[in-house]
Amino acid sequence: MRRIAKPFALLAALLLGACAREPAPVHFFAEGMPAKLSEWSVLVSDGQRLSLNRGVQPYDLNTPLFSDYAHKLRTVWMPPGVSAKYDAANAFDFPVGTVISKTFYYPRPDGGGAADRVQRSDPAASGFVDGALDLRRTRLIETRLLVRRENGWIALPYVWDADQRDATLTRIGALIPLQLVDAAGATEDVAYQVPDQNQCASCHNTDNLARVLQPIGLKARHLNRDFDYASGRADQLATLAAAGYLAGLPPAEQRPRAADARDTGADLTARARAYLDINCGHCHSAKGAANTSGLFLDVAHEPGIHFGFCKQPVAAGKGTGNRLYDIKPGDASGSVLLYRLESTDPAVMMPELGRSVAHREGAALIGQWIDAQSGDCNR
Repeated sequence: MRRIAKPFALLAALLLGACAREPAPVHFFAEGMPAKLSEWSVLVSDGQRLSLNRGVQPYDLNTPLFSDYAHKLRTVWMPPGVSAKYDAANAFDFPVGTVISKTFYYPRPDGGGAADRVQRSDPAASGFVDGALDLRRTRLIETRLLVRRENGWIALPYVWDADQRDATLTRIGALIPLQLVDAAGATEDVAYQVPDQNQCASCHNTDNLARVLQPIGLKARHLNRDFDYASGRADQLATLAAAGYLAGLPPAEQRPRAADARDTGADLTARARAYLDINCGHCHSAKGAANTSGLFLDVAHEPGIHFGFCKQPVAAGKGTGNRLYDIKPGDASGSVLLYRLESTDPAVMMPELGRSVAHREGAALIGQWIDAQSGDCNR
C-alpha cells in the first residue's frame, strides 16, 4: 500500500501545485490605484517568463512610436459581453472596463550581463515568442496602463522590481540609467525616463478642447497588419473581432493601413508620413496640444504649408537652430523638423517626452524624405 500511496501523493502534490500557479482572472478596478501591477492580473510573471492572462490580446503597430530603442509588448483586455466600436480614422471607442497595457523592455546583450546593460536592436524583433517573454534574456523597465472607467481614461505607470516578478505604481515617474550596446559592441548611455502620471496625459490628451485621455496606437491604420500569436500568424483586426473585442469591422479592402516606416521597400513618402503620424501627429494636429504651432503632422493633412513646407516656425532662436522653415523642400539640413528630431537638448528636441537619445534611423528616414521633396521657398 505504501508503494502505491507515494505515487498518488506525488500526483496530488503536482496537481495542487499546478492549481496554485493558475493566475487569478483579470481584475478591473473601477476606482482606486492598485500599488502593484499584479493586482490587475493582466500580465503574469514568475521571474522567468512574462505571459498574458486568459483573454488578454497582444497587438502591435505597423510603425511604433520611438522610445529610446525600447521594445514594447502591447495588450488589450475587456470584460465579457462588451466590444470596442470600429472607427476608420480615430481611436476605437472602447467600453468601460477596458485595460490597455504597454510594457517597455530591452533584450540583454548575449542573453545576460549587468542589469543596466541592454541591447540596442530593432524593436521589430519583439522577443515575444509563443505567447511569452523570456525574462532570463530580457530587462523589463515599466508597464503603463490605460484604464477606461465610467468618468474616462486613467493612466497608471508601473516600474518593474529588480527580480522582475512584479511592478510598483510610480505616479511621480522615475529616471533609470541604462547603457545601450549595439551589435558591434559600441555603447550609448540612456537616461530612460518613466513618465509621471501628468506626463502621460500630455501625450494622450489628443483633443485639446475635450481635454480627456485617449489611446493613441489603437487605430485601424496602425493595427491593420498580421501578428505572430502563439497559435500562429493572423490578421490583428480580424482576431480582435473574432475574440469579441471589436464590433463593426468592415471588409479587409475597406480598412486603412499605415506603412511600416522600417520597410525600405515601401514608398518613401508613405513611410515618412507614417513615422510622423505616430510620433508627432497626436500633438501636432488641428486638435492636439501643439495646435498653436500651426504645424500639423497627422495623416489628415496633406503636405503643404500646414505640414511645414516653407512654413516659418513659431519658435525662434535656439528652438530653430537658425533655420528659416519647418520643412525646406530639398534641404533636410536646413529644416527645423529634422534639427529637432536629431537634437537631444531638452529645450530643443521633439518629441519633448519619451526619449533621451536621437532615433538615428527615424531621423535618417525623414532627412531622406525632405531631401527628395521639390519646391522653392523664395518664390
